[in-house]
Amino acid sequence: MATQRPSFPVRLKPTASAALQGRTSSVPMRPAVLSSTPSMASDAVRDRMVQKLAAQGISDVRVLRAMGAVERHRFVDSALVNQAYEDTSLPIGLGQTISKPNVVARMIELLLGAPALNGKPNDRLGRVMEIGTGCGYQAAVLSHVASEVYSIERLRGLHEKARANLRPFRLATVHLLLGDGMIGYAKGAPYAGIIAAAGGESVPEEWISQLAVGGRIVAPTHAASGGQALVVIDKTAVGVQRRVLEAVHFVPLKSGIA
Repeated sequence: MATQRPSFPVRLKPTASAALQGRTSSVPMRPAVLSSTPSMASDAVRDRMVQKLAAQGISDVRVLRAMGAVERHRFVDSALVNQAYEDTSLPIGLGQTISKPNVVARMIELLLGAPALNGKPNDRLGRVMEIGTGCGYQAAVLSHVASEVYSIERLRGLHEKARANLRPFRLATVHLLLGDGMIGYAKGAPYAGIIAAAGGESVPEEWISQLAVGGRIVAPTHAASGGQALVVIDKTAVGVQRRVLEAVHFVPLKSGIA
């Protein structure tokens, strides 16, 4: 029998459980375009980025709208602002990167293709767990397509950076957690979707156990070729289905808090 969860949104309290160590925080949200000081110039550049994503094959209107709503340049260092809307990954410190817009859009589009949403192209995802908050950009995009986002970051410096980046936008449905993403966050389970921004040898069993029936995991994992490949795992009433898709390149998935 599933344990009863608190109603949402909530402000998470620090916990000493094995599933999460360190500090947690909830970032209040206002349901609007993520812009504190709108710039017509950046709007035009962002619109061109969205048009390019559509030309590259991203077709889910929910994803394109979310990508257009979030100002990527607010999540990168000032010296890199001019590159914010290029289809490239950028350094965000501590050896980590912000993923290319196309990769973010592709993975979220795959997440929205979960069995639970089959035949419901206008629906939002339920609760989503993100592994690897980074600078907070993908969590912000996810907030436009999911009812709740739990985002876990193991590097304290990036956890604090994401909090600072997201604080002005008051994202009440986004909960930032400092913890070990490899073991997920069982207290928020079951999740309608799990998305990872780091690749390991395989998808941890903890993620699969925390995924709802009808939910989907989208994550990079090591491939037989020695590189990484994008993997989609669907949890059905009769078992788990796995598909290996295109080659990708992400930072390694690691355990612990640093």
